[in-house]
Amino acid sequence: MKHIAVLGSTNTDMVITGKKIPVPGETVCGGRFLMNPGGKGANQAVAVARLSAKKGACVFIAKVGDDLFGRETAARLKRDGIVPRLVVDKKEASGTALILVDSKGQNVISVALGANGTLSPRDVAPFKKDIEGAAALVMQLETPLDTVAWAAKAAHDAGVPVILNPAPAQKLPKSLYPLVDWITPNETEAELLTGVKVVDAASAAKATGVLKKRGVGHVVITMGSKGAYCGDCGKVYPCRKVKAVDCVAAGDTFNGAFAVALAEGKTCADAIAFAQKASAISVTRPGAQSSVPFRREIV
Repeated sequence: MKHIAVLGSTNTDMVITGKKIPVPGETVCGGRFLMNPGGKGANQAVAVARLSAKKGACVFIAKVGDDLFGRETAARLKRDGIVPRLVVDKKEASGTALILVDSKGQNVISVALGANGTLSPRDVAPFKKDIEGAAALVMQLETPLDTVAWAAKAAHDAGVPVILNPAPAQKLPKSLYPLVDWITPNETEAELLTGVKVVDAASAAKATGVLKKRGVGHVVITMGSKGAYCGDCGKVYPCRKVKAVDCVAAGDTFNGAFAVALAEGKTCADAIAFAQKASAISVTRPGAQSSVPFRREIV
């Protein structure tokens, strides 16, 4: 199998877990502090690497600061068997995220993009061959939209499938949709993109219709504990019931696993099943990348 190219963000996550998430003006004591590697792009790259059948299956394109976090990111990616294509920003710091997690595993996240926010088409251009030679290109929205669009066109022109996880939620330029083969929003992201409130299969189908009319090839909408909707077969696939400890990176694990399964030739339904198994394991563990399972754990 060819490698999967992932273009996106890398952060250092600073996490406090406690009984509850404070409301504005409130201080909650008694939490536990953890510092973990994160960033939607890096999380998905780790998922691709760990869930692939062979080593060296992921090439990760990103930008870091000239600092301790950036250097640690490079070393950590290599330990996970990822081929890093990292641009170093001499002015901006590496990306960081502050995450609060409650006793039920729910979370709130505030991200300082840092160098992620300066990743430009010029930065990515030296790695164009990595994109053109990939089995798929996976992207998210924690890097500039013009860079996402540039990479999507490069992949599209080379016949490489583009998988876009439109998170964090934001409006997309009309020109981007026809370049996307697979789009994987959650309910909130699907509503922002389409104006349709997604609560069940019927509303997911309506949102899917809007996205396809704009030019997207295929749609999968993740719906939390309800499961995942497959636009190709028009049904919701329920997810495995587990006791959630931490939902950070659950969606990233799903997307990385989904990309691996598609690249291996699985149907959409089988790819969703594979991704749901991986995601279900991830929520039973704390942290972002530390929660991502390995292929041998998917049974």
